[in-house]
Amino acid sequence: MVVFSFPIPVDDLPPLRRKLRPCPGCGMQCPRHRDVHPRIFIVRSSESHFPAVGCGRARGRQKGTDDGGHFPFLARSPAGAGHAMSHAVVTAVRGPVLDLRVEGELPAINDILEIPGPAGTVVAEVQAHLDPQHVRAIALQSTQGVARGGTARIPGGPLSVPVGEAVLGRLLNVLGATGDNGPALPADAPRAPIHRAAPSLASQTAQTKVFSTGIKVLDLLAPLAQGGKSAMFGGAGVGKTVLVMELIRAMVSGYDGISVFAGVGERSREGHEMLNEMRDSGVLDQTVLVYGQMNEPPGARWRVPLTALSIAEHFRDVEAKNVLLLMDNVFRFVQAGSEVSGLLGRMPSRVGYQPTLETEVAELQERIASVGQASVTAIEAVYVPADDFTDPAVAAISAHVDSTVVLSRALASEGIYPAIDPILTTSVLLDPGVVGVEHATVAGRLREVIEHYQELRDVIALLGVEELGREERLLVGRARRLQRFLTQPFFVASAYTGMEGRSVPIAETVKGCKAILDGDCDDWDEGSLYMIGTLDEARARAEARRAKGKAA
Repeated sequence: MVVFSFPIPVDDLPPLRRKLRPCPGCGMQCPRHRDVHPRIFIVRSSESHFPAVGCGRARGRQKGTDDGGHFPFLARSPAGAGHAMSHAVVTAVRGPVLDLRVEGELPAINDILEIPGPAGTVVAEVQAHLDPQHVRAIALQSTQGVARGGTARIPGGPLSVPVGEAVLGRLLNVLGATGDNGPALPADAPRAPIHRAAPSLASQTAQTKVFSTGIKVLDLLAPLAQGGKSAMFGGAGVGKTVLVMELIRAMVSGYDGISVFAGVGERSREGHEMLNEMRDSGVLDQTVLVYGQMNEPPGARWRVPLTALSIAEHFRDVEAKNVLLLMDNVFRFVQAGSEVSGLLGRMPSRVGYQPTLETEVAELQERIASVGQASVTAIEAVYVPADDFTDPAVAAISAHVDSTVVLSRALASEGIYPAIDPILTTSVLLDPGVVGVEHATVAGRLREVIEHYQELRDVIALLGVEELGREERLLVGRARRLQRFLTQPFFVASAYTGMEGRSVPIAETVKGCKAILDGDCDDWDEGSLYMIGTLDEARARAEARRAKGKAA
């Protein structure tokens, strides 16, 4: 369609061009209102040369036009000059991608649009300006029922979600709407935009405080920093979600803090189970759940971490509370961004990921920081596709974290839970100046012993442990005892294991590992160290087994 704009009287137009229709904006013949509508539009269709004339307030219809019957009147009368129009028209729908013609000033990138549909209002986010009148948006909800020619409202500004005390204990979606069949949120609940800049360097506070989780292997080998970022890397079925749930319990019970959980692209069944388990365990009242499940459009999965992060930032900045932000799974965030990038027609980069991969990950990660007297501590579960740690998404995420926790499928197959690899798991806080000399020394010795044991496993498999020297047999026994001592039952899994959970102080963990390394437990049965808390519990179990053996 071609639109011609002439600031001339209609009487000066050729005879054919003077054939008029009522102005769709005011219902009157525009030439009679030249003082109100001084600018006349002639719309020439590729299929019909019959002109349509109207004012800048109007949006009309004409059969035979090449855009589905709509033609724009983009100019405004002098009275409306400089005033942005508040609506747009849908011109194309391709799955979650919407093209819209804006009547007035274009909305900014990341601003939202609201499109009424048969099932309710569909919210979309502007991602590209195609030309001076058209934008391309990604829907955050299903576009079923949205059709060409539909109108969209432009509220102005990015998506904002409810925050504060009102959302505690609730399950929300990416838009901040409740999904737990509970009462509606208060109308006066504060709201915050999901897009905001990271805290400035001047406002951030560098903290080296250790977040004590009560999980022995984490506290010993990968201490987590308050206000820091930690990532748990692992394939499917190695225990990432259970570990995340146990960490939520540790924050609520040990630090009287707030937990915000972002479920990004995970199974709906797991989300329902987590909601019920948190309600039963009593930690839901201090937790906010934000879900963008795998059946939702890529736009929803892409923006769910930002919704959760905005809620966490409010508790940190406004209410000065420590917040534990857990994201499961950050890889699904990257995956959703890759889908959005492909839908927008961007050229893919290495391994098919979006060209903006590093930027998107950095914008999310850099907002996680300590400000003033409060902090946001992030623990992120990261799926590793095909257990390939060189994957670009995994590499991009790992560059931003302070602690790297690697879950091993081999350990999980042996029944070692949590299945955390003691060699590949690292933390910048494992420094004598932060955790103490004894802690750092014991962690280093433990790694050496287990690494030597792993080197000997092939020899043991071929020849048997009896073919090893005395010192090597002692080392293998201590390594196996250390592996079992670092297992422990979780509170959140007690319904499945039948064992009461254990939370172990860091000092007890260091003390127990040091005793095993020094040989104090060489005559103990390995099974006495499996799925326990402190070494005292293992000692009591070993003595009971000895007494039972003597009685037999």
